[in-house]
Amino acid sequence: EQIVGSTAADLIGGERFKNKVKPHLDRCMAGEHLRYEIQIDFPGEGKRWMRMEYVPFRDENETVTGVVSHGIDITERKQMEEALRESEYRKNLILNSTSEMVAYYDTDLRILWANRAAAQSVGKSVEEMIGGHCYEIWHQRTEPCPDCPILRALDQKTECEGTCETPDGREWYLRGYPVFDDAGNIVGLVEFGQDITEKQETRRAIAAEKERLAVTLRSIGDGVITTDTAGMIIILNKAAENITGWTQEQAAGKPLTTVFNIVNEFTRKPCANPVQKVLETGRIIELSNHTMLITRNGDERIIADSGAPIKDDNGITIGVVLVFRDTTEKQRLLDQMRQTDKLDSLGVLAGGIAHDFNNLLGGIFGYLDMARECSTENKTASGYLDKALSTFNRAKDLTQQLLTFSKGGAPVRKTGNIATLVRENVSFVLVGSNIACDYDIPENVWPCDYDENQIGQVVDNIVMNAQQAMPMGGRIIVSLRNVEIAEEKAGELRPGKYVCFSVSDKGVGIPPEIIGRIFDPFFTTKQKGGGLGLATCYSIVRKHDGEIKVESSPGKGATFNIYLPASDKHIIQTAQPPIPSVKGTGVVLVMDDEDFVREVAGAMLKPAGFEILEAENGEQALRFLTKAINDGKTITAAILDLTIPGGKGGKETVLEIQKVQSDIPVFASSGYSEDPVMARPREFGFVDSIRKPYRKRELYEMLSRNLGSRA
Repeated sequence: EQIVGSTAADLIGGERFKNKVKPHLDRCMAGEHLRYEIQIDFPGEGKRWMRMEYVPFRDENETVTGVVSHGIDITERKQMEEALRESEYRKNLILNSTSEMVAYYDTDLRILWANRAAAQSVGKSVEEMIGGHCYEIWHQRTEPCPDCPILRALDQKTECEGTCETPDGREWYLRGYPVFDDAGNIVGLVEFGQDITEKQETRRAIAAEKERLAVTLRSIGDGVITTDTAGMIIILNKAAENITGWTQEQAAGKPLTTVFNIVNEFTRKPCANPVQKVLETGRIIELSNHTMLITRNGDERIIADSGAPIKDDNGITIGVVLVFRDTTEKQRLLDQMRQTDKLDSLGVLAGGIAHDFNNLLGGIFGYLDMARECSTENKTASGYLDKALSTFNRAKDLTQQLLTFSKGGAPVRKTGNIATLVRENVSFVLVGSNIACDYDIPENVWPCDYDENQIGQVVDNIVMNAQQAMPMGGRIIVSLRNVEIAEEKAGELRPGKYVCFSVSDKGVGIPPEIIGRIFDPFFTTKQKGGGLGLATCYSIVRKHDGEIKVESSPGKGATFNIYLPASDKHIIQTAQPPIPSVKGTGVVLVMDDEDFVREVAGAMLKPAGFEILEAENGEQALRFLTKAINDGKTITAAILDLTIPGGKGGKETVLEIQKVQSDIPVFASSGYSEDPVMARPREFGFVDSIRKPYRKRELYEMLSRNLGSRA
């Protein structure tokens, strides 16, 4: 109502009407239909974009009698166009930055857009390419190339790939993708291309692409089995074939449980079907610990396993993949490491007990030895003492069980044939029992380097176990055989020659649930057992660079196999020499914290002509020695105990003695051989060493060997 009757000049403003609007009105009155876009400053709103249109208004005679003018606010459209231009700029910037050729086609394969790499590939500008067909630009053809990925993508409405060769001899790897609108219609095609000119490289790439899954499965070290949702096997890779003993051809189409037969290592109960668990949960699962796979030929292998669902693009499970590995050797090594840790944890305790026990044995042993020398006329007493000394030798050997758990339990090896030792110890253990023994010992058994006392312990313990496994009596089989172990079968052992000592019984056997613990210290199933027998065997054999294994089935007995490295040395047969004659003068200092050890040593040395000087510790020994030297006495030798509780021991005292008189021969003595002084006495200032308990023969041999004219 307010503007009807007003002129355009009144509404717009005279000056602006004259300059901006009047020219358009004149052109429209002349019959011209005008359209244009203009930015107008609206009071209170700022500048807005408007699309203006001037339409001539004609009467029935087609005479222009007026003008219809209308405008539409297109500010938002302009903003969207600007954003689109910015997006297009960024897209072009990104796609032009890649070295891969990228092009966009319509459904007739005409190029609508291409990046810089695409233009460079044909030596043209992007503008020169636009509108041309892809096969014209790249291949100089008049029709599409055979097996063109872009054409296949158009036909199949999905991603396609392939290779092609351009006329200039270059080869390309191409990927084509259809572009869909909101209605699902194909409105264009995108192609990515990569120059793979080297023909051999291209062929390898194609082969790798075609067989990507197969190559990957064959290459990995883990076993891989894939199944369908019914649990039927589809694929076994090479590692799975090696572990299960089934080939791909044999296993394909069979139920998983036929090929992948898994049980609990200890209970032997079948494990749940992993495929069924995956299908039920829809998640990745792992097998429980102690899972054992029974192979096609009956071998048993500890495995670690995981299973996962195979899903299609829609997230629907179409199968299951199992990935597993043979951890038998790893588990065995871990068990051995745990076993070693258990043994090492007893080292300090065992070494200390062995030291004190050997001191006690030293006194008893020495007294018996001297009593035997004084009873030559009494045959009855001599016989009893001989038996006591013989039995005592075995008691002395038993201390090695404790030393075995300590660092001082290292074997003192000598080259010999263990056949004699095996026969003697087996006979000794079985004497008076209801167990008979069958020997299978060939004459050509290789010699070994071994500690006679320690390996004797092993034989004793293994045979006693076999005896106790058959309380109602029976027979055991003891055998020795030469074995050569190749590198691929060596396991924990080094490849080479070994002698295998085996003991087989027909007793109750060892239950599967405890067979892995029988070598643990203090583990025993016997009411009166201490749990050190087999642990000692394990430690002794390991320290001989060998291995001990056990095979057993409940109710069918057990077989222990002990592997000892064969020696390349020759066996030297020597008769035991008589006790050397020792006649000496001067003073021999005996330092030991045990008075009976000092007394026994003195009783052994006095008949040889020595004067004995006894000291309880290093401080006392130095005082007595200094006084004896000042009194003009000749110090012939000193025997020092290495370990003196609460006082100065032998290692410290020998250094002080050298300061007083450097030419005194000093001997190390200990009932605990952990200290390297016992093995390498000269490195620590000693002349020689002697292990307690020692007999008169051993003491005289050491003195005769080192004192020369003084003894």
